[in-house]
Order: sequence, then C-alpha cells, then structure tokens
Amino acid sequence: MNPEIPSGASGHLPPPELIADHVGRALAEDIGDGDRTAALLPPDQRSVVDVITRQDTVLCGSAWFEEVFRQLDPAVGIRWEAVDGQRMGPGSLLCRLEGPTRALLTGERTALNYLQSLSGTATRARCYADAVAGLPVRVLDTRKTLPGLRQEQKYAVLCGGCHNHRMGLFDAILIKENHIMAAGSIAAALEAARAVAEGVRVEIEVETLEELEQALAAGATHMLLDNFGVDQLRRAVALSAGRARLEASGGITLDRIRTIAETGVDDISVGDLTKDLKAVDLSMRFVSD
Repeated sequence: MNPEIPSGASGHLPPPELIADHVGRALAEDIGDGDRTAALLPPDQRSVVDVITRQDTVLCGSAWFEEVFRQLDPAVGIRWEAVDGQRMGPGSLLCRLEGPTRALLTGERTALNYLQSLSGTATRARCYADAVAGLPVRVLDTRKTLPGLRQEQKYAVLCGGCHNHRMGLFDAILIKENHIMAAGSIAAALEAARAVAEGVRVEIEVETLEELEQALAAGATHMLLDNFGVDQLRRAVALSAGRARLEASGGITLDRIRTIAETGVDDISVGDLTKDLKAVDLSMRFVSD
C-alpha cells in the first residue's frame, strides 16, 4: 500500500448494515416516489461514466458510493483507480462506472454527495496531519459532526491520517466544567466518574494550571487543557511530568497547530476537522452511450 495511505482506516469502516441503512435513507430523500427525469430514458440504455476530481483530494467514501448503485441496480459495475486515504491530484480519475443509464443518472447526486463530502473531511484531516508530521502527537476529532453522519466523518478523519476521540457519550467519560460544578469539585467529579466508568476512559477538562494540579492530585490520568495558551501548555507539560495524558483543545487552527504540538502535549483535538466541512470538487462525466 502507498505509505501515504493510513493503514488503519479500512479496519474502521462502519458496518455494512449501517452504510446500507444510511444510503437507503439518502436515496429515499432524493428519489421519493420516483425519478421523473430518468424515466424519460430508454430502460435498456447503457452508459459509461468517469468520476474526476478537479482539485487535490484525499479519497474517502467509496463504500457509500458503491452502495448507492448497488441499491439502485446491481448491474452497475465500478472500477476504482484509487482507494480510500489515497491522495489524488486535479484531473485524476477516481473511478469508472458502466451500467444502465437510468441508474447512473438517478444515483449520481447521492453518490457524489457522499464521495465529495467525505473526501472533503479526509482532505482537511490530511492538512492537519501533515502540519504536525514528525512530532509525537495525535490530532483528534470531536463530536462536532454533521447530525447523522458521525461514523462517516470519523472514518474520513482516519482516512486523512488523524485520529478519533470518543464516538459519543457512551464510549468514554469527559468531565467538563458544568459536571464539575454539579459534583462540587474536581476530586468529587472524578470519584463519581470512576464509580460508573466500568472500564471506559475518564478524561477531565481543566481551565487553569491550578485546576490541573487539583486533577493530578486526585489521580486523573487524562486531561483536556481548555484554551490554554502556548506558555501555559508548556508549563502544564512540565507540571504533569508524564503522570497524565494531556490534550490541548479550544481554538485550534491549522496555522497554530504545529506550535501547539511542539509544547509536548500528547493530543490536540480539532473541531475544524468535521464541523467546517468543505466538499471537494468532483465531476461525473459521461464517456459514451
């Protein structure tokens, strides 16, 4: 495999039944009770089409793209020229499809919506991964995802070379400011979390170095440093001295991330990976009828 392609991404592809369900909903949203325009074409007409990228792209979403046409007409054949996680330059052929023209036209928009949106997330993630290349730090996503597309976007983050934080509220505990206030103190919040953790990771958000000291004294092993400045991050790393895993978060941008990574934090969480989505520019072109 191309060394640029993250080796772990394919192992984190959501289950086939989830992909099928999401694609089915997307097709129903677009087609409703029938594609009126495609019905104008002869049912036996066949075509060949190419999907081209007009810009630098990290491909992602091929499984959803394929599922669109599988559900519409299994007679559609797809030959890929790239795999998820692979960088492709402007004008590159991503795949060629051949099959019934009606199915190709009916599925075009839904299939491209998945491919261009997930490739957009993967491409953005690759920019962040490249920005911290060579440093011992992980760039993490957040729960700031498009509703209903969290598993898709988190998969795309992996394809772009970054890492996943928790999937949701169910697979890790993140104690935030309001939780601490409700519990009465950092120590009380940590104690309550450990009582119900049942083996899941417990992380606590701190906003000052004083709170960091309190959390360390209470035995915290994972800390989210909320909106710490660069100097504060360096001091937090020295104060922790390896006793806890430290995650920088809040206002992280591409132009600042390497400076933040050089402070020595273990992780950097970036909402921009998934919440400010810009789809890549793809084109589906008919080659012949």
